[in-house]
Amino acid sequence: MKDYSGGIRHDYKERKGDHTSVPMPRWPWFLAGLFLPVAGILLVILSTAEDPIVPPAAGPIAAAGATAKVPLSLPQPGIASAMTAEATAAANTELTSTRLTVQSGDSLDRLFRRHELSLSDLAEMVQLSDARNYLVRLRPDDEIEVAHRDGSIVALSREIDQIRVLNIDRADSGFAVNIIERPVEVRAAGAHGVIQSSLFESAQAAGISDNVIMDMAGIFQWDIDFIQDVRNGDEFTVIYNELWRDGTKLQDSSIVAAEFINQGRLYRAASYEDPNGERGYFTPEGRSVRKAFLRAPVDFARISSNFNPNRRHPVLNTIRAHRGVDYAARTGTPIRAAGDGKISFRGVNGGYGNTVILQHGGNITTLYAHMSRFADPRLGARVRQGQIIGFVGQSGLATGPHLHYEYRINGVHRNPRTVPLPPADPVPEAFRSDFETISAGLWHQLDLYRSAQLAAASN
Repeated sequence: MKDYSGGIRHDYKERKGDHTSVPMPRWPWFLAGLFLPVAGILLVILSTAEDPIVPPAAGPIAAAGATAKVPLSLPQPGIASAMTAEATAAANTELTSTRLTVQSGDSLDRLFRRHELSLSDLAEMVQLSDARNYLVRLRPDDEIEVAHRDGSIVALSREIDQIRVLNIDRADSGFAVNIIERPVEVRAAGAHGVIQSSLFESAQAAGISDNVIMDMAGIFQWDIDFIQDVRNGDEFTVIYNELWRDGTKLQDSSIVAAEFINQGRLYRAASYEDPNGERGYFTPEGRSVRKAFLRAPVDFARISSNFNPNRRHPVLNTIRAHRGVDYAARTGTPIRAAGDGKISFRGVNGGYGNTVILQHGGNITTLYAHMSRFADPRLGARVRQGQIIGFVGQSGLATGPHLHYEYRINGVHRNPRTVPLPPADPVPEAFRSDFETISAGLWHQLDLYRSAQLAAASN
């Protein structure tokens, strides 16, 4: 029998539980789902609105079923939170000014830690050669102004003295240093004194400040030992500058000319700066008062033991040559390089304790022993005359704080107090006429001051 099924098999038997169903069209349900939510929203609006919605602009009433759009002043998404974040960030980075007041025992490191300021910024500023000394050497009651953002330093300012101000500002690459000198009025002053008891008491009686008398002693220190050589009846005359601002004296300044009569011998010196900017103190003959070496590396210290080849050692109690001079002073008193030179030894040297040896020209060496601690210059560094190289102590074989100082020529010890010292350079011949013109007026002023004071004292 032929198959007419066309390959399609039909099963017409009704199985138990099967029901025949006709599918419903889908679009009526779609319209209903769309209409119901809209109707619900309209119902809520109509039931809760007290007044009809009025279009924002005059015009024909919208046709039934049309939508009226009313603009609302609502913030755009994210703007409010962004504004809050910006305000918070600005508040967190606001520039803050902090005043640091130095107390006894304080260092700048301790002050920065106390105020939660950046220690890395401090380390960078301390490395600035023009600022280091003014950041390291602090005194109680010193004040430092710091501008910062969250502890990060933007600027630092410190009054060095009544004339100069140190400013450090953050630059594109690190920090920049600027020392500002505030304008002042310079006035000349002079005084004359006769020593009756001590140099300082006589200077105070003459109205001279300690700073000026120290400067005068510094000028003549190569020729006069102000510890051993000064006698009652010695005289001194000094002409110096005073600094004033707005009618108020700020401080004494540099000495212009000075003279000292020591045991009948006259010493004179005048300040002179040549056209090349080289400045110094010179005698009336144009010789520099400065020698290549200082007589004493410590200021106004007492000689506790002189140069003596047969001295009994105070610790070992044996006869041992004392090939130097001992200067008794308080622990921590600065020790200065006697002359320009290079540090050839810096460390512990047996009974000498903490020791520095300087190599100078002409096969001359100087030794500084029993230090409590060393100053900044390291081994191999070049130092200038008067530069601090250490501090008085009693390290090694010592019975008390003092400096042991030796002066050697070709390895042979010489008495530092009596050895002839080579002179420094005189006024250059090219500037001799200029020096004589300027100094002539200064010698005359010294004569006037001394004569006036002596005349006043005799009345």
